[in-house]
Amino acid sequence: MKNEKLLEKIGEISDDFISEANPIAKIKNKRPWIKWGALAACLTLAVLTVIKMIPSNPVEPELGGLPLLSITENLGESMGFEGYTAYDISEIVNNNPWTDATAISTLPVYQNPLTYDEKHQVSGADSDKVKELLLNVANRLGLDVDNLDITNNALDEKIADNGIKIEVDQQMTAKIEFDPAITLPKAYNFAYYTTYEQVAAVAEYLKEQYKDLIGMDNPQVNIYGGDYAIFSEEDIEFHGAQQAQGYSIEFYDVGGDLTSQIINYNFNRVAFYCDDDGKLFLARVFQPDLSGKLGDYPIINTDEAKELLKNGHYITTVPEEFPGLEYVARAELIYRTGGMEQYFMPYYRFYVELSDMQMESGLKTYGAYYVPAVEGKYLSNMPVWEGRFN
Repeated sequence: MKNEKLLEKIGEISDDFISEANPIAKIKNKRPWIKWGALAACLTLAVLTVIKMIPSNPVEPELGGLPLLSITENLGESMGFEGYTAYDISEIVNNNPWTDATAISTLPVYQNPLTYDEKHQVSGADSDKVKELLLNVANRLGLDVDNLDITNNALDEKIADNGIKIEVDQQMTAKIEFDPAITLPKAYNFAYYTTYEQVAAVAEYLKEQYKDLIGMDNPQVNIYGGDYAIFSEEDIEFHGAQQAQGYSIEFYDVGGDLTSQIINYNFNRVAFYCDDDGKLFLARVFQPDLSGKLGDYPIINTDEAKELLKNGHYITTVPEEFPGLEYVARAELIYRTGGMEQYFMPYYRFYVELSDMQMESGLKTYGAYYVPAVEGKYLSNMPVWEGRFN
């Protein structure tokens, strides 16, 4: 496919979602957000005025006492087209602790405390936990929390300090903006098109320089992305259809067993981002509310997931029907962590080569197809692709 066709597909993303652009996952775009004038920055806390009651999930005795789960479908209007471009799938990297050889039979499922109404207005966060994260991040940055100036109004609670702005949203993501952006030592290059080796060196520098902010006993570097443009679910959730290029840096704690590592990799992360000049302008601390654990659910293996994929039981925003198992380039087990998910549960993400979207330069496009990893008997609505995009 020519470049124009790919851009045409990306252009089908809902304008409503692009205007929403809630930050709930990884960001790969490295452009700075709107600057705020004055030297003083602030910490902003979204304070809820309504407390949402989470409906109880009735347990099913025949399912070992575990609640029946429902798959969140029809998110196409919110996600746009999730595709990854590279000359070869090996160029798209990450440090997922799960591998196809992983011997794991169950994984936890969590109730998402947040809900969205028809206008995409969110509610349900625990304001005490949001504030706790705000103050915790401020403390990890070395700010004198006890002596910061706090102001309040109906929706915001602000703490002022020079050069830093920290904002915690209802999804328990702390966004830290540095103004002015921080120039790294000359030995480190963290700009567009930086090589993997250069990014790895930057990651080690950040790991030491910001160890208090990272705040992990055993932080593992996760360098993800590739040399070429990526149109991922998380990119679109942050910035609509903008391209993101190069590698990005995160950290997650590898302390504990494999299940803990998988949970930390997907949920509890600290990420760093550069601007157009290679300066550090933004960091994020991801710490979603996972207090609503429903239980440990049996999961299927990759081969069983491929069978479901072949039979059309998947979620995708790719504008094409699944072309066949021979086009599957890679599979990995992940959690879908979007704010609109009713449950945080594991899925297999299949990277599928879309031959009609190969560019003249030789770049291939890999579309993302998601198959539930939880055994089917625990699901009330196994997804079926209906032949439509968005």
